[in-house]
Amino acid sequence: MPRLVPATLTGRLIVTAVSLVAVVGLGVSALATLTMRSYLTDRLDSQLHDSLDRSTRELDRLPDGPRPPASEPLPVAVGQGEGTLTAVFLGSAGRGDLVGDGTQEALSTDVLGVLADLPADDEVRTVDLHELGTYRVLALRSPEGVLVVGGLPTDEVDETMTSMLVWEACLTLAGTLVAAGVARVVVRRQLRPLHEVAGTAHEVSRLPLSSGAVVGTPRVRADLTDPATEVGRVGEALNAMLEHVELSLEARHQSEQQVRQFVADASHELRTPLATIAGYTELVRRSGQDPDVVRQALAKVETESARMSSLVSDLLLLARLDSGRPLDRASVDLTQVVLEAVADRQVVDPDRRWSLELPDDAVEVSGDAGRLHEAVTNLLTNASRHTPEGTTVTTSLRSARTRVTVTVRDDGPGIDAALLPHVFDRFTRGDSSRTRASGGAGLGTSLVKAIVEAHGGEVAVRSGPGETAFTLTLPV
Repeated sequence: MPRLVPATLTGRLIVTAVSLVAVVGLGVSALATLTMRSYLTDRLDSQLHDSLDRSTRELDRLPDGPRPPASEPLPVAVGQGEGTLTAVFLGSAGRGDLVGDGTQEALSTDVLGVLADLPADDEVRTVDLHELGTYRVLALRSPEGVLVVGGLPTDEVDETMTSMLVWEACLTLAGTLVAAGVARVVVRRQLRPLHEVAGTAHEVSRLPLSSGAVVGTPRVRADLTDPATEVGRVGEALNAMLEHVELSLEARHQSEQQVRQFVADASHELRTPLATIAGYTELVRRSGQDPDVVRQALAKVETESARMSSLVSDLLLLARLDSGRPLDRASVDLTQVVLEAVADRQVVDPDRRWSLELPDDAVEVSGDAGRLHEAVTNLLTNASRHTPEGTTVTTSLRSARTRVTVTVRDDGPGIDAALLPHVFDRFTRGDSSRTRASGGAGLGTSLVKAIVEAHGGEVAVRSGPGETAFTLTLPV
């Protein structure tokens, strides 16, 4: 089934503009036609009154009034125009004449029959007089009972109106065609920016966005993003959407890279103890039943197994936290958690000075006591591993109305500035500037960040020569 309305916005706007012009043109033509016809008819009626007055005066000059002999023409031609008719009726007898070009001829019986039936109410009427055509007629009755009828042809009015209608139709058609051409040019020019915006969208749709980094996606030109215009609002919205898509794709790409790096680092961390275990197993197999070799190999296998178990546990915890699985929720005495973590570290590492700054009252939060203890312990372990002997490590607990902060501060050499932005990334290790290396896998600070964020909190770090401070902020 063919469409009555064009599918494109350009076509609909053109059709709308042309339709409006056509409707306005027809309305103006109709109004002008009605006005002109009314004017011409009124003028013709005025002429008819004048004509009938002249005819009546001529008839009144007759000796016996308006009763001419039937064989003689009526004395009504004086001052009358061509086509004027006059008829006189007395009872059933009547006589009428039609004034021609210098002539005067009698009206036919059929015409007289039509005129005789007209009411004498001083109202002008339009009647069809058979072979004479259409006339405007007026009937008057004298005090003596004589009916006098006058009429003027409407041919001139009809011809004028016909000519006017033809001209109006031609002008309306011409105006509609001109409006269609102008509307086509103007609408296409006004919608050209919209086509450019659509072109930008099509250009973006052809980009390979399924994988890899996304850089330099096209944008709508600045001059097409003016929010004061409709097209500008579309362009601005498209640019905002493209910006959001680009940021989302960049975040996805970074996430993919982090996953790849995470898998590679985890594989590397697991490969080392597995290789060690395999090597010592081969050593035992080759050495036979040498007790010293077997004892040394089993000790090393036990150490590497524990290292692998710790790494796998950390990875499983990170995976659980990443998946959004909820932690246990209970009222936790954070003062007791911090106190126990520092006390444990004092026993394990007596080579550093461990100090505590606790409030007078117990501080409680809602969360998982074991995970919070693990987060504080990881920060203390991190300070122990990456600071020289004799370093002072201060753990402070502060409570405000809406939040609680735990700060682990040391006076060691600080974190390298290049490493500081990545300190909470997974498998990130301190370099040699933090003095001694350790067997850690680089998951400690990332676990701290994941645990705290799972509790609705935040982590932060600041570092410089002589001071490094990790701060955990938890909601009350």
